[in-house]
Amino acid sequence: MEDAQVVNLIVRRAAAGDSLAWEDLVHRFNRRIYNICYRFSGSAEHADDLTQEVFIKMFKTLSTYDVERGAFMTWVTTITRNLLVDHFRKSKQDRATDSIDAGTSPEEDSLTLADQLEDSGLRPDEVQKKRQVAEMVHQGLQKLSPELREALILRDLQDMDYREIATALKVPEGTVKSRINRGRAELARLLSRTYKQVI
Repeated sequence: MEDAQVVNLIVRRAAAGDSLAWEDLVHRFNRRIYNICYRFSGSAEHADDLTQEVFIKMFKTLSTYDVERGAFMTWVTTITRNLLVDHFRKSKQDRATDSIDAGTSPEEDSLTLADQLEDSGLRPDEVQKKRQVAEMVHQGLQKLSPELREALILRDLQDMDYREIATALKVPEGTVKSRINRGRAELARLLSRTYKQVI
């Protein structure tokens, strides 16, 4: 049985009230949703709260998911994106006055990166350099507009295809491609400037 079919079966069971199926969905999608929330918000604390909100929204609307209208991950991403947009609008003024020390270290991402680096047998200085690059990319993402940031996160970090992103963001594929290209160019410019300042 394909993974999509397995997920759809689990979704149907969870929507029918099977608590074990719901726990399975949370387990399967928690890290991915957290990563999207973290990359978008830039704060581990906010990402935890936003991830919880996404799962609450998912739980309440699970019965509305329609297999015919697209993959479950696309549906989940749409819910996540809508919640993040609402969060962004509500907290726009708050962010203007936020403290710079509002938790900028990606907890789960650092663990994942460290695990990957350990497996690759890199020296400690190389591990440190990789972490610095990851942090520079993360900080660069926070400086992009929300539209460019979400398109880049979904394409380059979540590995979704253009069609899935277009469905999740409710924009044409051409707009998705344009945002990704602009986002990559802007991120490259920001990273180049940051790199020159570090050296």
